Amino acid sequence: DGEVHMNELKNGNTEMFWNPTSEVRRQRLKRHIVLFEEQMDFESERLWQHVTSAINKGDQHKATQEKFVLEEEQRNAARERRESGTEWKPLLFQQDAGTNEWRYKYEDLRPWDPLNDIAQFEKDGILQTMERHLSTRMSNHKATCINNQITRHKRSAKDCRRRKTSDQPSNHSQNTESSCSTPESVQELSDDDGKYLGFESLCTQCGKELNHLKEIHSAVLSLQKAQQDIHR
Repeated sequence: DGEVHMNELKNGNTEMFWNPTSEVRRQRLKRHIVLFEEQMDFESERLWQHVTSAINKGDQHKATQEKFVLEEEQRNAARERRESGTEWKPLLFQQDAGTNEWRYKYEDLRPWDPLNDIAQFEKDGILQTMERHLSTRMSNHKATCINNQITRHKRSAKDCRRRKTSDQPSNHSQNTESSCSTPESVQELSDDDGKYLGFESLCTQCGKELNHLKEIHSAVLSLQKAQQDIHR
């Protein structure tokens, strides 16, 4: 998000190649960095700290020396594994059989969704995206609550039908019918997530998440309308 210049060596002219606007700078993704003291020995920032320091000081000779030290250690470690017959099993990368190139196992190449994606972060070496919609855990929790409601509702309806078909006095049948009627709080399931969650005994956590989703949905609709107006 900074200026980039091109220097023409033949005539010494300098030309602006990229000058991001303030709007571009505002849209940059926030960078989340693991604290240096919390990094493991082989994480890049810690492993290459002396090389980086030398480059920042403009000491190319020192940077080359530090880089050689790291690479020599890696060569020695590879030689020891080869001599001992120890197989090297990368934790986060796998080799492409077709191109013979190493690729990150958990790469996510989908386009960034500014309406849903909040931030990208790394946990235990795996890059993940924090999203606005319900997490998998909450989705599973919501589904469990709903399934429990459906099961209870079906069981109640089945018991009701069984009692209706039995030979009982008319006045008792009327009482049974009344007691077995579907509670008003239980609504028909539909594709609408709000109606889908229209059960009285949903847990507090699900209720809060539903309200949060409604707010987000409203905000997204507002943004989409604004984008359409701008486009027109």
